[in-house]
Amino acid sequence: MPRYRYTAYDPQGKLLAGEVEGPNEASAVQALGREGLVPVEIRGLAGQEKLSRKSRKQVPLEDTLLFCRSLAGYLRSGLTLSHVLVLLGKQSPRESLRELYGSLKKEVEAGKSLGAAMRESGQFREDLVGMVESGERSGSLQQVLDRAARLYRLEIGLRRRVRSALTYPLVMAAVGTAVVAFLLAYVVPKLAALFADMGESLPLPTRVLLWLSSALKTAGIPLLVFLLALLLWQRRKGTLLPRLPLKGLRERITLSLVFSHLATLLDCGIPLLQALSMVAPMDPSPGRWESASERIRKGYRFGQALQEEGSFPEDAVYIIQVGEAGGELSDALQQVADNSWEIAESQMARLADLVEPAMVLALGVIVGFVVVAILLPIFDLSSLIR
Repeated sequence: MPRYRYTAYDPQGKLLAGEVEGPNEASAVQALGREGLVPVEIRGLAGQEKLSRKSRKQVPLEDTLLFCRSLAGYLRSGLTLSHVLVLLGKQSPRESLRELYGSLKKEVEAGKSLGAAMRESGQFREDLVGMVESGERSGSLQQVLDRAARLYRLEIGLRRRVRSALTYPLVMAAVGTAVVAFLLAYVVPKLAALFADMGESLPLPTRVLLWLSSALKTAGIPLLVFLLALLLWQRRKGTLLPRLPLKGLRERITLSLVFSHLATLLDCGIPLLQALSMVAPMDPSPGRWESASERIRKGYRFGQALQEEGSFPEDAVYIIQVGEAGGELSDALQQVADNSWEIAESQMARLADLVEPAMVLALGVIVGFVVVAILLPIFDLSSLIR
């Protein structure tokens, strides 16, 4: 059972410190109350909290979007937060979500804020937790949840577009690989015995093909297992976006997503430095955002910090500097996000136009090589017979 370190006053007004066990923080507070203690501070032990959060699975993005939409709609209808969490639990298709919403309901009924309960659960995104906490402090939780829902809908749409752009090349590559593997694994070995009986030296393409067939027969299964393990590892990592073949394209898509999140966080009233710490993990290179944060702490303006960091596009930095000078930083960030996505979308369209014929040509060359390597010794055999 989790342990919590507490500081509390006893009935005589003496300040005490110690540890208490409980399934959650609210239960630990209740246990202290039964002993006549008034807690001043209570927090989970650092080691177990880190281990517990690491073992918890984060709520998927689609379920996070549904959570924001439903919660905002029910609150707008006048329902209490506790009643809303009950309804969300009943509507959730998965047992894990029903347990999560039930746990949030207990924490809220025990007097904890929704944002604090979500943070303690460790299953919600950091940016959503920050927005909910900001909305509760400002009394605009419904509006904040609506903005979060729009943000996550944009992110889901972006992911789907990227996957759609990659679908055709990946399918073509998979089909071509399967065809070549079938030829090497089944067709070529059956002809190898015939080639061996010819007693003649085989053409170079045929020898290369036989070597590839033998290598595939020996290492094919281990290679397949390795590729499956690599795919599962990538899925478990939960990468933000699929790996794209061009660095500039990946950069534009990442900037579009990060700056859009950053604009929403600033609109929700979250300070810039805190917002930067929330969006940094969404970038494959989070260190540049940490570097920009350090410069802001030293007194740099945000646009100047990005310029000094040196890895951000000049057009994005210029737009941010202009917006910051005019007091419209969040609008400038959203404009940068929109511009970055438009550039990425045009690059993906050009890439798709180039990849499709290139894939067809490459597959034609590979299959043609296999066919030629098979037919050359057959032609030699027919000439010997004549």
